[in-house]
Amino acid sequence: MAGRRRAVAAVTALVLTLEAAVLVGLNLFLGKVADVQQMSLAGIDPRAMEVSAVIGAVLVGGYVLGCALVLVRTAVRDVPPRGFPRVVLISCAVVHGVLGAFCVGLVGWTAFAFMMAVLGLLVWSLTWYGEAMEGAAPSPGPAPAPGEGEVSAPPTGR
Repeated sequence: MAGRRRAVAAVTALVLTLEAAVLVGLNLFLGKVADVQQMSLAGIDPRAMEVSAVIGAVLVGGYVLGCALVLVRTAVRDVPPRGFPRVVLISCAVVHGVLGAFCVGLVGWTAFAFMMAVLGLLVWSLTWYGEAMEGAAPSPGPAPAPGEGEVSAPPTGR
């Protein structure tokens, strides 16, 4: 089971790394196209649009690569992500779900299928390592013997 968990986390990290590279390349390409073609949106300078696309590429690529690094760490150590890294992975899954819904109308069913596949890998990684977290929970201790710890009601005077 541990080997399968590691494999799913590693594959998810690889897919997220490739996705980050594609997203960064696409943002940089679109920014360059906007600048070269002198495209403007509501009068914004084309150079400002290119700079915004570069900033967006860095932010989106960094976020997705950060998620991939969390999964690489998870796969190498076989330790479930806890705290902030787990929240980051959950937010990445939510973002993929929302973007997948937008992809149907804007890009097409192929992009939707890819986004749902990545969402599935993220959820699969989170749930398998979630089971590992639950299995490692400390036991509450021995159960009290019958009669121990019971409080009896005070006798009534009647």
